[in-house]
Amino acid sequence: MTVSILSVMFAAVISNNIVLSQYQGICPFLGVSKKMSSAAGMGFAVIFVMAISSVFCWLVYNYILVPLELGYLYTMAFILVIASLVQMLEMILKRFSPTLYSALGVYLPLITTNCAILGTANGAVVFNSYNFVYTFGVSVATGVGFLFAICLLAGVRLKTDKADIPACFKGFPITLITAAIMAMAFAGFSGILA
Repeated sequence: MTVSILSVMFAAVISNNIVLSQYQGICPFLGVSKKMSSAAGMGFAVIFVMAISSVFCWLVYNYILVPLELGYLYTMAFILVIASLVQMLEMILKRFSPTLYSALGVYLPLITTNCAILGTANGAVVFNSYNFVYTFGVSVATGVGFLFAICLLAGVRLKTDKADIPACFKGFPITLITAAIMAMAFAGFSGILA
């Protein structure tokens, strides 16, 4: 069991990266990756929300929705859980880290509608029917994959901002090209692990 959960977690970070292989969570990935500090802050916020929401979604699904035969309401229930956790995170960051709160800006509340978080909860809890430990492990690893990808893009963007590139490619166009090249590089890992 240990080997299989580790391989699933490694695959969630590298070969099945939520952003670069599954193309979920692109909005904060592109929007918050201008500076390394805000990218890391967003990555850790996504890890926190993804891990905690997947655990709560697993509990809600297995102990409330399924016993009451309301399994078809899982999407609405999961969105409610995720929105509550994001609101809690927003209040905590506003109170204890106002600089990170202002750096994340509008992208912090957008975690609520981040399809990467909802997709991870749906995939782990409903579609793959993972147990509690697998759900937590996969959600943390998926969040780490998001952190890895956004910090990697932030590092490249710091270099491209200082590079001598044609004016028509400066800013967002070179960011899209960089993200596409990163996605192609990560596609090379597909098939190595599940």
